[in-house]
Amino acid sequence: MASVSMIFNGGIVGAFKRYRQWLGIRWAAMLRQQFLPVAQLQRQYLDPTSLQCRLTLEIAALLILSLSGIAGWTHWQMQQILIATHTQQVAYIASRFPQDVELYSEMLPMERGLEKTIENVSVSGLMIWVRARDGQLLAQSPSLQSEKFDRIDWQSLRGVPRKPQVYQVGNQHLILYMGALIVHGQDLGKLYLAKDVTQDQRQLMMATQRLGGVCLGVTVVMVVVLSLRIQRSLQPLQKMSQMAGAISAADLSQARLQLQNAPREVRELAQTFNRMLSRLADAWEQQRQVVSNISHELRTPLTIVLGYLQSLLRRSANLSDYQREALTTATTEAEQATRLLQDLLDLARADSGYMHFHRESVVLMDLVTEVAAMAEQFSDRAIQVSTSETLIAPETLKVSADRHALKRGLVNLIDNAVKYSAADQPVVLSLQFTETQAMIQVGDRGVGISLADQSRIFDRFYRVDEARSRATGGHGLGLAIAKTLIEGMEGSITVRSRLGEGSTFTITLPREVTI
Repeated sequence: MASVSMIFNGGIVGAFKRYRQWLGIRWAAMLRQQFLPVAQLQRQYLDPTSLQCRLTLEIAALLILSLSGIAGWTHWQMQQILIATHTQQVAYIASRFPQDVELYSEMLPMERGLEKTIENVSVSGLMIWVRARDGQLLAQSPSLQSEKFDRIDWQSLRGVPRKPQVYQVGNQHLILYMGALIVHGQDLGKLYLAKDVTQDQRQLMMATQRLGGVCLGVTVVMVVVLSLRIQRSLQPLQKMSQMAGAISAADLSQARLQLQNAPREVRELAQTFNRMLSRLADAWEQQRQVVSNISHELRTPLTIVLGYLQSLLRRSANLSDYQREALTTATTEAEQATRLLQDLLDLARADSGYMHFHRESVVLMDLVTEVAAMAEQFSDRAIQVSTSETLIAPETLKVSADRHALKRGLVNLIDNAVKYSAADQPVVLSLQFTETQAMIQVGDRGVGISLADQSRIFDRFYRVDEARSRATGGHGLGLAIAKTLIEGMEGSITVRSRLGEGSTFTITLPREVTI
């Protein structure tokens, strides 16, 4: 009972852990899905190195400067008009005031005449007062006793100008004027006028703020519209970039960029781009023809030379040790040159589309065992073969492939693993599978491949370690040929490696469907 309980509890705990792991993966996928568009938008619109971002920012800066200048100039003009209107009014009242005083003083006493004149010329927001030369207040507007004017520090207005000017007194804006009051040739004292334009100034500021808000809204709308327009205008360049990144040597002759509605400058760039593709296609075709012709012309005489050298070695009883060593070296070099020419011919056929595959049903376990035994014999290295634990019947794992091509690609991978791993380390071949695919993995515990080199490891004539490749007789074509052969059978080949820990090459082929 105890053991059953432990098993039951362990199953529950294991199921809970698996559920928690699945939930974490699900949440991570959801977060990636949510934040991926944000990252794409940020990279597209907020990248300071992109032409779209730079043009948008420059146009936005010009719009802001232009609209700010217009708003500032409009505010200044409206303020000048406002000040001019009020100052003209104050100046007119100041010029009319002595005449009205003369008129009322003929009918009334002087002080009463002053008060009557002030009542007659007063308008909304205007304050008038008259002081004698000794500083005595002779008359004043009733508005001077109002609450809002009581807060004004009139002592600070001793320097009142003789022409109407705008002053800010506390939180209020006043147009001030001071002039001599002369009636019937008699100097009665000083006439003071103060026009309150605070409300008009506030209305002007509110209008300016609204104008600024409108300018800001127009700027935002214009920036969005211009950004979309710039993005649409740059689509031909993005299309060119995508084509340049996706084009391969096989597509050079067919790839052409068609831009009908693009601007003239972009169309000219597209035409130049197409002419460049044509020149590259011609150069690539000429290079393939030269390599194919040279390889074909050299293979026959080199094969004859290799045959004579091998024949001499078989009859080397009368040769000295030095002559035998020289013949052995020449034979080895001739064999390497023959293999190189054959590899170049195969690649030229693949590029021209003349490489044909004889597809048949292949049992992977039998093929891998055969290749491992052959490689173990010729390389003098331990080659281990392993299968997945879930593969109960290895004979059922079949693929539709060219047996010879698959064997050659697998041999090239094993040869690469032998070259770049220590002599005491085995090379491991393992079989993996899914419902639709079968995988052959070739693993070693060698020097490994850096991440920068992994992206070019399948390029022709590319060698990670030039000195070691030259010493082992490599030409940098083995992995390129393996990739060409596997992809020709609708498969793929990938590499996973870490420096100092080794590399694992994986051949993936579609499984044969059994009915």
